[in-house]
Amino acid sequence: MEKVTGLATNNGFLARPVSKAQKAFLRKIYLAGLIEQQQHNLLSLQKQTQMPRRTLQDTIAALTDIGIDVQFVQQGQRHNAGFYQLLAWGPIDAAWVNSHFDKITLALEPSLTGDAMG
Repeated sequence: MEKVTGLATNNGFLARPVSKAQKAFLRKIYLAGLIEQQQHNLLSLQKQTQMPRRTLQDTIAALTDIGIDVQFVQQGQRHNAGFYQLLAWGPIDAAWVNSHFDKITLALEPSLTGDAMG
């Protein structure tokens, strides 16, 4: 399987406006990038992204749709005590995500506050 290294664009990164499908894809690689950068649980991801809890849960669950492998590492007895850990990027080029992370964040900015998130 070929690694995903970019999106079809007009300006070298993202065409404007970003489609609903592009937002869904970018949201997945954005969350995977955050999870790779540091230990996060739903609460810390919610605080950092301002995304609704359910959107975060759905997006994390859908990471496997694009081949990204994430697991929740349980710490302690409480159900939500622990953090997400990125195990594998699958077909996604992690170096590309890291080098374009600011642009990905910028492309998602309106949807990071909970508008129609596709």
